[in-house]
Amino acid sequence: MGINDWPEGERPREKLIMRGASALSDAELLAIFLRTGVTGKSAVDLSRDILARFGNLTGLFSASQDEFCLIHGMGQAKYVQLQAVLEMSKRALQEVMHVGDALNSPGAVRDYLRLLLRDREQEVFMVVFLSAQNRVIASEELFYGTLIQTSVYPREVLKRALYHNAAAVILAHNHPSGIAEPSRSDRLLTESLKQALALIDVNVLDHFIVAGSGSLSFAEQGMM
Repeated sequence: MGINDWPEGERPREKLIMRGASALSDAELLAIFLRTGVTGKSAVDLSRDILARFGNLTGLFSASQDEFCLIHGMGQAKYVQLQAVLEMSKRALQEVMHVGDALNSPGAVRDYLRLLLRDREQEVFMVVFLSAQNRVIASEELFYGTLIQTSVYPREVLKRALYHNAAAVILAHNHPSGIAEPSRSDRLLTESLKQALALIDVNVLDHFIVAGSGSLSFAEQGMM
């Protein structure tokens, strides 16, 4: 049975209009993006197969062009469209952070960092630099690899904070393992950077760990 034969309230497009995008499942959202299915499969059925193949939306977004195009009915055009949607999401969240108070939009900060870091295969340490009004000045990836305390240099973080004339920072890094639990090294690194940045009157507001589709905030966990 094609989607057009479904009851109107169950069709993804009509459901989105009536109830909002948050009411849709991942497969239903992806089906709207795909628009059509393939022979013998509706767009929703195809979407379920795609998500099963890659595990979830995170796996789909991180798939290479070759991996994506191996799916029957998919091709370069759809891959390009998918990457464009992902990039627009990143830029929209970045705009929200630049315009408003980062502390008043923690969800945007978290979502932005997740989009940037969740698909990385190696550990990446980045810093979001904030003004005295907690508006985002810039965000930079500073260190790569296994992020133990000795591989993240506080002097480089201080140097970039001074360059941006930042009043505060938000730290972030990813755990490719998919486990967001902070390690002892993560805790020591956070404390080391807090002490170093305090010398130039820069506050560390939070430290996010991104792991797959999840994340952990040091501030929310009372570890700041």
